[in-house]
Amino acid sequence: MLKDGHIHTPYCPHGTKDALEDYVEKAIKLGFKEISFTEHAPLPEGFEDPAPACDSAMRREDLEEYLDDISRIQTVYQGKIKINAGLEVDYIEGFEHETRKFLDFYGRYLDDSILSVHFLKKGSQYECLDYSPDVYAKMIEEYGSLEAVYMNYFRTLLLSIKADLGHFKPKRIGHITLVKKFQKKYPADREFRNEIIQILDAVKIQGYELDYNGAGFSKPLCKEAYPPDWAAEAAAQKGISLIYGSDSHQAKEMGQGIGRMKHL
Repeated sequence: MLKDGHIHTPYCPHGTKDALEDYVEKAIKLGFKEISFTEHAPLPEGFEDPAPACDSAMRREDLEEYLDDISRIQTVYQGKIKINAGLEVDYIEGFEHETRKFLDFYGRYLDDSILSVHFLKKGSQYECLDYSPDVYAKMIEEYGSLEAVYMNYFRTLLLSIKADLGHFKPKRIGHITLVKKFQKKYPADREFRNEIIQILDAVKIQGYELDYNGAGFSKPLCKEAYPPDWAAEAAAQKGISLIYGSDSHQAKEMGQGIGRMKHL
């Protein structure tokens, strides 16, 4: 509870321009002893961002400046709070080689990172799962059912856990129920417990951690953490570490959902 392991920055195209100092000061005010900046890593070479605004990740040409900026802020706040340099790396089916190549080069500069699934592949096409309710509705139509979207998400998530992405593959799996982001508008008729338990078992086998992501609480069409209480409790029972992450894209979002984790 003394760490926020999932924080974004002004380098995020779909975030805000809040300075790194704004996040650090808010973290100190909330009592955190450690934080990880985990900006969306540049997308793999050859992959075209399917999000309508093409704003899913930072530009590759900004990456070195991002790392330098974190190094600067680490020096400024040395002795006051531990600050980790990290990335939120997208697992994209079919781009494993490119992702491993990226991590092989940049992984040595990272202290703490997350591996997440935002993009789903269907045939030769990709969609950004969490972009908007409208894109989600389009996916349901293309897939033929809401359940089919859920099943492809969990299938892809399982691939991400088992994928060989090299020595620097992130050891924490991000927001494992992101597929539920729009559940208030598109409710599923079951909880997909078997599929989620399968994910937890795979995480346990690999010795990975889970991102306990509080951002879902602030999403009006979700209103629960990723993962929900029962899944977080099941993970804890299996001995899987749950690392709180605000997934904040502006400083004022830090701490969102942390109260719920304290009750688990």
